[in-house]
Amino acid sequence: MALTQSERSTFERICKLSSGDLGVELSPAVAKALIYLCARDLGLQGFSNQLSDQLGELFNVDPPSSLAFNDSEDVLSLFDRFLRAAGGDGDTYFACIGTIHKARLKYEKILKSQPIPTMEQVGPRGLLQYGALEGSSLASLLLWRKWMFDLDNRAGQETGYLFEPIIASAIGGAPAASSKSPVRRRKDRNKGRQVDVIKGNLAYEIKLRVTIAASGQGRWREELDFPLDCVESKYTPVLVVLDSTANPKLTELRKAFKAAGGMDYVGEEAWNHLEASAGPTMATFIDKYVKIPLQDLLDSAPNEFELPDFSISQSASGITFTVGDDSWTVTRGKIDPQLATGADILPEDIEDGILGGL
Repeated sequence: MALTQSERSTFERICKLSSGDLGVELSPAVAKALIYLCARDLGLQGFSNQLSDQLGELFNVDPPSSLAFNDSEDVLSLFDRFLRAAGGDGDTYFACIGTIHKARLKYEKILKSQPIPTMEQVGPRGLLQYGALEGSSLASLLLWRKWMFDLDNRAGQETGYLFEPIIASAIGGAPAASSKSPVRRRKDRNKGRQVDVIKGNLAYEIKLRVTIAASGQGRWREELDFPLDCVESKYTPVLVVLDSTANPKLTELRKAFKAAGGMDYVGEEAWNHLEASAGPTMATFIDKYVKIPLQDLLDSAPNEFELPDFSISQSASGITFTVGDDSWTVTRGKIDPQLATGADILPEDIEDGILGGL
Protein backbone atom coordinates (compact mmCIF):
# COMPACT_ATOMS: atom_id res chain seq x y z
CA MET A 1 0.00 0.00 0.00
CA ALA A 2 1.43 3.40 -0.99
CA LEU A 3 1.64 6.39 1.33
CA THR A 4 -1.35 8.70 1.22
CA GLN A 5 -0.76 12.34 0.35
CA SER A 6 -1.30 13.28 4.00
CA GLU A 7 1.22 10.70 5.23
CA ARG A 8 3.82 11.76 2.67
CA SER A 9 3.26 15.42 3.61
CA THR A 10 3.80 14.60 7.30
CA PHE A 11 7.06 12.81 6.49
CA GLU A 12 8.34 15.61 4.26
CA ARG A 13 7.34 18.34 6.72
CA ILE A 14 9.23 16.71 9.58
CA CYS A 15 12.32 15.88 7.52
CA LYS A 16 12.66 19.11 5.56
CA LEU A 17 15.32 21.72 6.30
CA SER A 18 14.11 24.14 8.95
CA SER A 19 14.48 27.87 8.41
CA GLY A 20 17.34 30.07 9.55
CA ASP A 21 21.12 29.88 9.48
CA LEU A 22 21.00 27.02 11.98
CA GLY A 23 18.35 25.07 10.10
CA VAL A 24 18.51 21.29 10.38
CA GLU A 25 16.98 18.46 8.38
CA LEU A 26 16.53 14.73 8.74
CA SER A 27 18.45 12.91 6.04
CA PRO A 28 17.15 9.51 4.83
CA ALA A 29 19.69 7.77 7.08
CA VAL A 30 18.53 9.74 10.13
CA ALA A 31 14.85 9.27 9.27
CA LYS A 32 15.43 5.51 8.99
CA ALA A 33 17.04 5.45 12.42
CA LEU A 34 14.05 7.27 13.91
CA ILE A 35 11.58 4.94 12.19
CA TYR A 36 13.37 1.92 13.65
CA LEU A 37 13.35 3.56 17.09
CA CYS A 38 9.59 4.14 16.76
CA ALA A 39 9.04 0.53 15.71
CA ARG A 40 11.10 -0.73 18.65
CA ASP A 41 9.25 1.51 21.11
CA LEU A 42 5.92 0.14 19.91
CA GLY A 43 7.05 -3.49 19.74
CA LEU A 44 6.05 -3.82 16.09
CA GLN A 45 6.39 -7.09 14.23
CA GLY A 46 8.20 -7.22 10.90
CA PHE A 47 11.10 -4.98 11.94
CA SER A 48 14.37 -6.76 12.57
CA ASN A 49 15.36 -6.69 16.23
CA GLN A 50 18.94 -7.07 15.10
CA LEU A 51 18.71 -3.86 13.11
CA SER A 52 16.99 -1.83 15.82
CA ASP A 53 19.31 -3.19 18.51
CA GLN A 54 22.21 -1.52 16.71
CA LEU A 55 20.64 1.82 17.63
CA GLY A 56 20.96 3.34 21.06
CA GLU A 57 18.14 5.11 22.85
CA LEU A 58 17.43 8.58 21.47
CA PHE A 59 18.58 10.44 24.58
CA ASN A 60 21.77 8.36 24.87
CA VAL A 61 23.09 9.23 21.40
CA ASP A 62 25.84 11.83 21.88
CA PRO A 63 26.29 13.93 19.90
CA PRO A 64 22.76 13.82 18.44
CA SER A 65 24.20 14.22 14.93
CA SER A 66 25.74 10.74 15.18
CA LEU A 67 22.31 9.07 15.01
CA ALA A 68 21.91 7.47 11.57
CA PHE A 69 21.13 4.11 10.02
CA ASN A 70 21.87 2.97 6.49
CA ASP A 71 20.40 -0.03 4.74
CA SER A 72 19.18 -0.76 1.24
CA GLU A 73 15.47 -0.11 1.81
CA ASP A 74 14.00 3.09 0.43
CA VAL A 75 13.10 5.42 3.31
CA LEU A 76 9.55 6.05 2.08
CA SER A 77 8.97 2.30 1.76
CA LEU A 78 10.21 1.85 5.31
CA PHE A 79 7.94 4.66 6.54
CA ASP A 80 4.98 3.08 4.74
CA ARG A 81 5.74 -0.30 6.33
CA PHE A 82 5.98 1.33 9.74
CA LEU A 83 2.64 3.12 9.39
CA ARG A 84 0.81 -0.05 8.34
CA ALA A 85 2.27 -1.95 11.29
CA ALA A 86 1.68 0.85 13.80
CA GLY A 87 -1.92 1.56 12.84
CA GLY A 88 -3.42 4.81 14.09
CA ASP A 89 -1.12 7.57 15.35
CA GLY A 90 2.03 6.07 13.83
CA ASP A 91 2.59 9.23 11.80
CA THR A 92 2.11 11.40 14.90
CA TYR A 93 4.59 9.28 16.84
CA PHE A 94 7.20 9.73 14.10
CA ALA A 95 6.43 13.45 13.85
CA CYS A 96 6.92 13.96 17.59
CA ILE A 97 10.15 12.00 17.89
CA GLY A 98 11.43 13.71 14.73
CA THR A 99 10.63 17.12 16.21
CA ILE A 100 12.54 16.31 19.41
CA HIS A 101 15.54 15.10 17.44
CA LYS A 102 15.61 18.18 15.19
CA ALA A 103 15.51 20.41 18.28
CA ARG A 104 18.46 18.50 19.76
CA LEU A 105 20.36 18.74 16.46
CA LYS A 106 19.78 22.48 16.37
CA TYR A 107 20.95 22.98 19.94
CA GLU A 108 24.05 20.93 19.15
CA LYS A 109 24.75 23.48 16.41
CA ILE A 110 24.19 26.35 18.85
CA LEU A 111 26.66 24.85 21.33
CA LYS A 112 29.24 24.53 18.58
CA SER A 113 28.81 27.98 17.09
CA GLN A 114 27.63 30.39 19.83
CA PRO A 115 30.26 33.17 19.91
CA ILE A 116 32.15 33.99 23.06
CA PRO A 117 30.99 37.56 23.81
CA THR A 118 33.26 40.59 23.59
CA MET A 119 34.23 43.10 26.25
CA GLU A 120 32.33 45.74 24.27
CA GLN A 121 29.17 43.79 25.12
CA VAL A 122 29.80 43.16 28.80
CA GLY A 123 32.53 45.55 29.97
CA PRO A 124 30.30 48.09 31.78
CA ARG A 125 28.94 45.29 33.98
CA GLY A 126 32.38 45.05 35.55
CA LEU A 127 31.69 48.25 37.50
CA LEU A 128 29.36 46.23 39.72
CA GLN A 129 32.19 43.94 40.89
CA TYR A 130 35.41 45.77 40.04
CA GLY A 131 37.98 45.25 42.79
CA ALA A 132 36.52 41.94 43.94
CA LEU A 133 38.84 40.07 41.54
CA GLU A 134 41.97 40.82 39.57
CA GLY A 135 41.15 42.60 36.33
CA SER A 136 41.90 39.62 34.07
CA SER A 137 39.88 37.27 36.29
CA LEU A 138 36.88 39.60 36.37
CA ALA A 139 37.03 40.10 32.60
CA SER A 140 37.08 36.33 32.07
CA LEU A 141 34.18 35.86 34.49
CA LEU A 142 32.10 38.43 32.61
CA LEU A 143 32.75 36.69 29.28
CA TRP A 144 32.03 33.17 30.54
CA ARG A 145 28.93 34.33 32.41
CA LYS A 146 27.49 36.06 29.34
CA TRP A 147 28.25 33.04 27.12
CA MET A 148 26.42 30.75 29.54
CA PHE A 149 23.50 33.19 29.67
CA ASP A 150 23.31 33.24 25.86
CA LEU A 151 23.28 29.43 25.75
CA ASP A 152 20.55 29.24 28.36
CA ASN A 153 18.50 31.93 26.64
CA ARG A 154 18.68 30.01 23.36
CA ALA A 155 17.70 26.81 25.19
CA GLY A 156 14.63 28.58 26.57
CA GLN A 157 13.66 29.78 23.11
CA GLU A 158 14.08 26.35 21.52
CA THR A 159 12.15 24.63 24.31
CA GLY A 160 9.29 27.07 23.74
CA TYR A 161 9.01 25.69 20.21
CA LEU A 162 9.13 22.11 21.49
CA PHE A 163 7.54 21.30 24.85
CA GLU A 164 3.90 22.40 24.51
CA PRO A 165 3.63 21.56 20.77
CA ILE A 166 4.88 18.03 21.46
CA ILE A 167 2.27 17.48 24.17
CA ALA A 168 -0.39 19.14 22.04
CA SER A 169 0.28 16.79 19.12
CA ALA A 170 0.43 13.77 21.41
CA ILE A 171 -3.04 14.38 22.82
CA GLY A 172 -4.57 15.36 19.49
CA GLY A 173 -4.69 19.12 19.98
CA ALA A 174 -2.73 22.13 18.79
CA PRO A 175 -1.04 25.12 20.45
CA ALA A 176 -2.49 28.57 19.79
CA ALA A 177 -0.38 31.71 19.57
CA SER A 178 -1.93 34.85 21.00
CA SER A 179 -2.34 36.41 17.57
CA LYS A 180 -4.52 33.50 16.36
CA SER A 181 -5.99 32.27 19.62
CA PRO A 182 -9.74 31.65 19.91
CA VAL A 183 -9.45 32.54 23.61
CA ARG A 184 -9.84 36.32 23.87
CA ARG A 185 -9.11 38.61 26.79
CA ARG A 186 -12.21 39.72 28.67
CA LYS A 187 -10.83 43.22 29.17
CA ASP A 188 -9.87 43.64 25.53
CA ARG A 189 -11.56 41.33 23.03
CA ASN A 190 -9.16 42.48 20.33
CA LYS A 191 -6.35 40.64 22.10
CA GLY A 192 -5.96 36.87 22.26
CA ARG A 193 -4.49 34.63 24.96
CA GLN A 194 -1.67 32.26 24.16
CA VAL A 195 -2.90 28.74 24.91
CA ASP A 196 -0.64 25.73 25.32
CA VAL A 197 -3.15 23.29 23.83
CA ILE A 198 -6.57 23.71 22.22
CA LYS A 199 -8.47 20.43 21.88
CA GLY A 200 -12.12 20.70 20.98
CA ASN A 201 -13.63 23.06 23.55
CA LEU A 202 -10.81 22.50 26.04
CA ALA A 203 -8.08 25.11 26.60
CA TYR A 204 -5.03 23.72 28.40
CA GLU A 205 -2.51 25.50 30.59
CA ILE A 206 0.42 23.08 31.01
CA LYS A 207 3.13 23.67 33.60
CA LEU A 208 6.09 21.66 34.75
CA ARG A 209 5.84 23.10 38.25
CA VAL A 210 4.16 26.00 40.08
CA THR A 211 6.48 27.61 42.61
CA ILE A 212 6.03 30.10 45.41
CA ALA A 213 8.52 32.40 43.73
CA ALA A 214 6.12 33.56 41.06
CA SER A 215 6.88 36.71 39.08
CA GLY A 216 5.31 40.09 39.88
CA GLN A 217 1.70 40.66 40.83
CA GLY A 218 0.76 41.66 37.28
CA ARG A 219 2.08 38.40 35.90
CA TRP A 220 0.34 36.38 38.62
CA ARG A 221 -2.93 38.21 37.93
CA GLU A 222 -2.53 37.10 34.31
CA GLU A 223 -2.26 33.49 35.49
CA LEU A 224 -5.44 33.76 37.55
CA ASP A 225 -7.30 35.50 34.70
CA PHE A 226 -6.63 32.66 32.23
CA PRO A 227 -9.55 30.41 33.27
CA LEU A 228 -11.94 33.38 33.29
CA ASP A 229 -10.86 34.40 29.77
CA CYS A 230 -11.41 30.81 28.63
CA VAL A 231 -14.96 30.66 29.99
CA GLU A 232 -15.80 34.04 28.46
CA SER A 233 -14.63 32.63 25.10
CA LYS A 234 -16.74 29.47 25.52
CA TYR A 235 -13.81 27.17 26.34
CA THR A 236 -13.36 24.94 29.38
CA PRO A 237 -10.03 25.72 31.12
CA VAL A 238 -7.84 22.76 32.02
CA LEU A 239 -4.82 23.09 34.30
CA VAL A 240 -2.12 20.42 34.01
CA VAL A 241 0.82 20.63 36.45
CA LEU A 242 3.27 17.78 36.03
CA ASP A 243 5.02 18.12 39.41
CA SER A 244 2.89 17.72 42.53
CA THR A 245 5.08 19.74 44.93
CA ALA A 246 2.56 21.61 47.09
CA ASN A 247 2.70 25.35 47.74
CA PRO A 248 0.20 28.20 48.23
CA LYS A 249 0.49 29.47 44.64
CA LEU A 250 -0.45 26.07 43.23
CA THR A 251 -3.41 25.87 45.63
CA GLU A 252 -4.59 29.34 44.58
CA LEU A 253 -4.27 28.52 40.89
CA ARG A 254 -6.21 25.26 41.24
CA LYS A 255 -9.01 27.11 43.06
CA ALA A 256 -9.18 29.67 40.25
CA PHE A 257 -9.66 26.94 37.62
CA LYS A 258 -12.28 25.14 39.71
CA ALA A 259 -14.15 28.35 40.47
CA ALA A 260 -14.40 28.99 36.71
CA GLY A 261 -15.85 25.52 36.13
CA GLY A 262 -12.59 24.16 34.80
CA MET A 263 -10.55 21.05 35.54
CA ASP A 264 -7.19 20.61 37.20
CA TYR A 265 -4.76 17.70 37.17
CA VAL A 266 -1.58 17.62 39.25
CA GLY A 267 1.28 15.15 39.53
CA GLU A 268 0.51 11.55 38.63
CA GLU A 269 -3.09 12.54 37.93
CA ALA A 270 -1.79 14.98 35.30
CA TRP A 271 0.33 12.34 33.58
CA ASN A 272 -2.58 9.89 33.65
CA HIS A 273 -4.86 12.48 32.06
CA LEU A 274 -2.38 13.22 29.26
CA GLU A 275 -1.79 9.53 28.55
CA ALA A 276 -5.53 8.76 28.55
CA SER A 277 -6.15 11.69 26.19
CA ALA A 278 -3.34 10.55 23.91
CA GLY A 279 -4.46 6.96 23.36
CA PRO A 280 -2.24 3.88 23.63
CA THR A 281 0.29 4.70 20.89
CA MET A 282 1.01 8.28 21.90
CA ALA A 283 0.80 7.38 25.60
CA THR A 284 3.93 5.31 24.95
CA PHE A 285 5.60 8.40 23.48
CA ILE A 286 4.58 10.67 26.39
CA ASP A 287 5.82 8.15 28.95
CA LYS A 288 9.19 7.48 27.31
CA TYR A 289 10.14 10.84 25.85
CA VAL A 290 8.46 13.33 28.19
CA LYS A 291 7.43 11.85 31.54
CA ILE A 292 10.46 9.68 32.35
CA PRO A 293 13.12 12.30 31.43
CA LEU A 294 11.33 15.16 33.20
CA GLN A 295 10.51 13.09 36.28
CA ASP A 296 14.14 11.96 36.46
CA LEU A 297 15.28 15.60 36.41
CA LEU A 298 12.75 16.61 39.05
CA ASP A 299 13.73 13.70 41.30
CA SER A 300 17.46 14.32 40.76
CA ALA A 301 17.47 18.06 41.33
CA PRO A 302 19.54 19.02 44.40
CA ASN A 303 18.37 21.72 46.74
CA GLU A 304 20.09 25.10 46.71
CA PHE A 305 22.51 24.10 49.46
CA GLU A 306 23.64 20.86 47.79
CA LEU A 307 24.71 22.03 44.34
CA PRO A 308 27.88 20.17 43.30
CA ASP A 309 31.04 21.99 42.22
CA PHE A 310 30.91 23.35 38.69
CA SER A 311 33.71 24.40 36.36
CA ILE A 312 34.16 25.26 32.71
CA SER A 313 37.38 25.10 30.72
CA GLN A 314 38.51 25.69 27.16
CA SER A 315 41.04 23.74 25.10
CA ALA A 316 41.88 23.03 21.48
CA SER A 317 39.26 20.25 21.42
CA GLY A 318 36.41 22.41 22.65
CA ILE A 319 34.78 23.58 25.87
CA THR A 320 34.42 21.18 28.80
CA PHE A 321 31.75 21.43 31.49
CA THR A 322 32.44 19.63 34.78
CA VAL A 323 29.63 19.12 37.30
CA GLY A 324 30.66 17.11 40.35
CA ASP A 325 32.23 13.93 38.98
CA ASP A 326 30.66 14.25 35.51
CA SER A 327 32.18 16.07 32.56
CA TRP A 328 31.06 16.78 29.02
CA THR A 329 32.93 18.41 26.15
CA VAL A 330 31.33 20.49 23.43
CA THR A 331 33.32 20.34 20.21
CA ARG A 332 33.48 23.84 18.80
CA GLY A 333 33.03 24.44 15.08
CA LYS A 334 32.59 27.46 12.86
CA ILE A 335 31.45 30.39 14.97
CA ASP A 336 28.21 32.01 13.80
CA PRO A 337 28.35 35.80 14.38
CA GLN A 338 24.58 35.97 13.81
CA LEU A 339 24.13 34.38 17.24
CA ALA A 340 25.93 37.21 19.02
CA THR A 341 23.81 39.42 21.23
CA GLY A 342 24.08 43.18 21.43
CA ALA A 343 25.51 45.37 24.13
CA ASP A 344 23.45 46.46 27.12
CA ILE A 345 20.55 48.73 26.20
CA LEU A 346 19.53 51.86 28.07
CA PRO A 347 16.50 51.58 30.38
CA GLU A 348 13.32 53.39 29.36
CA ASP A 349 13.54 55.87 32.24
CA ILE A 350 17.13 56.89 31.50
CA GLU A 351 16.01 60.40 30.59
CA ASP A 352 15.10 60.97 34.24
CA GLY A 353 18.82 61.05 34.96
CA ILE A 354 20.58 60.20 38.22
CA LEU A 355 19.59 63.47 39.81
CA GLY A 356 16.05 63.59 38.48
CA GLY A 357 16.28 64.72 34.86
CA LEU A 358 18.39 66.67 32.41
